[in-house]
Amino acid sequence: MEFWEKTIRIRIDEALCASCTSYACVEACERYGREIIMRGPDGRVHLVGDAEETARRGTECLACEYECRMRGRGALSIEVPIEGLDDYRERHGLQAG
Repeated sequence: MEFWEKTIRIRIDEALCASCTSYACVEACERYGREIIMRGPDGRVHLVGDAEETARRGTECLACEYECRMRGRGALSIEVPIEGLDDYRERHGLQAG
């Protein structure tokens, strides 16, 4: 699963997520975010609304990724694209991270 908040992309490895029993990401989103992800009746993590609502409501707090790494299965990752970063790295002989 992959979705966007305002400027960040959130990816969930559904195979890893399926074996998680802590739902730490959902707890973090309820506690620190805007409750954009939830545990569905099938036991999987789902978006509460559609992609447009998620982008609008998301706070980009990053707590879901931290909690998934610390108490979950490491299935959730957040990418923060920075415009021009690849060009900067190339100009300065730096490798992509």
